[in-house]
Formats: sequence, structure tokens, C-alpha cells
Amino acid sequence: MEYIYAALVLHEAGEDVTEENLTAVLDAANVDVEEARVTALVAALEDVDIEEALAESAAVPAGAPTAPAEAEAERAEAKEEEAAEAEEEDEDEEDTTGEGLGQLFG
Repeated sequence: MEYIYAALVLHEAGEDVTEENLTAVLDAANVDVEEARVTALVAALEDVDIEEALAESAAVPAGAPTAPAEAEAERAEAKEEEAAEAEEEDEDEEDTTGEGLGQLFG
């Protein structure tokens, strides 16, 4: 997250988001800088209009789920259902193996 925050600080200050500037901000914040991450972030932001991205993110209410969040919730629900079904199958298998420990001592 520090890398994104550093890019936002640069943008807010009217500076270009370059590898050199991003590294300087991160160094000033005592962040252990990973050059590969800096390079990747600068490349990812190359064609992004940060003002537009910020305006779009402000248009979404804080509590409103986004499409990825909804999809993640659906995946989690499906996994829970699968786990419940698997547990039911395990219980069914246990019931069909006999009448329990009582048979051993009958």
C-alpha cells in the first residue's frame, strides 16, 4: 500500500510519478524499497488518469460492494455450500457403515 500512497502523494504535489520520484518518497518514509515493485507500479500507472480514477472511486459509496467484492462473496458462499454438502455426505457414509459401536459389544 505504501507504493500507492507514495504515488498519490506525488500526484497531489503535482510531481510526475516516475521511478526516481517514487523511490525518493518511499526512502523518505523509511520504506524498504523493492525496485521491481516501483518499476511495475510506474508502468501500471503510465496510461492511468489518476484524477479520473480518484473521481470514480469517490463516486462509489464506502459501504457499497463492488463487482469483485460481490464475486468474492459468491465464491465464498459456494465453497461453504460445497463444504456443507461434503460434510453431509461424510455423515451419510458413517450412518451406512453399521449401527455404531453397539454392534461391537452385542
